[in-house]
Amino acid sequence: MTKTKGRAEDTSPPVYQCRLPLSTHTVNHLAGLLRRHLKAIRSRWRILPPGRIAVIVLAVLRHDQRLADMAGGDNVSESTVRRWRDELIALLAAQAPCLDRALKRVA
Repeated sequence: MTKTKGRAEDTSPPVYQCRLPLSTHTVNHLAGLLRRHLKAIRSRWRILPPGRIAVIVLAVLRHDQRLADMAGGDNVSESTVRRWRDELIALLAAQAPCLDRALKRVA
């Protein structure tokens, strides 16, 4: 029996793709919100561009993807995807009108 120092096969995790039916307007809107937020807080960079972050967060929200699955496919940590998700939910919530204003508008 001979000993080898190399691996018998590639041990990188498999990555799968899924189809995400989203309109371009939805992705652009969320990416624009993120760009404006990053400019407001003077953040210099993110590991991925805002458009890609928007798609990842929408996949997590739309298909209830596990954060670890989305993180592994994009070479970021699970906590990074969780932070992006929470950040974009807060940005979307800030755009929503308060309940009292919405009720006044309906009345």
